[in-house]
Amino acid sequence: MKLKIKTGDTVRVITGDHKGTEGKVLQVDREKNKAIVEGVNTVSKHEKPSAKNPQGGIVKKEAPIHISNLSLIDPKSGDATRVGYEERDGKKVRFAKKSNEVI
Repeated sequence: MKLKIKTGDTVRVITGDHKGTEGKVLQVDREKNKAIVEGVNTVSKHEKPSAKNPQGGIVKKEAPIHISNLSLIDPKSGDATRVGYEERDGKKVRFAKKSNEVI
């Protein structure tokens, strides 16, 4: 399956507990079809004291969310849009299907 969402994209969650939340994609796991989005799907995790975190305690982190629950934000209008691929000026580019603008 071709993933149309890449690291650095601004996305909106379209289903689930965090529906309507927007954020920037920090990381994409192509094998599991999941992405980590900034400020979305945060979980509290207990961490043991270590050299990196000497106090330990409860830490909030972003958990992965499935790609199918995300929709790319159109840079022109700010609405959720689908993504298309096209050859323009001899280069393959991604574009927003709503506004036909290159992403």
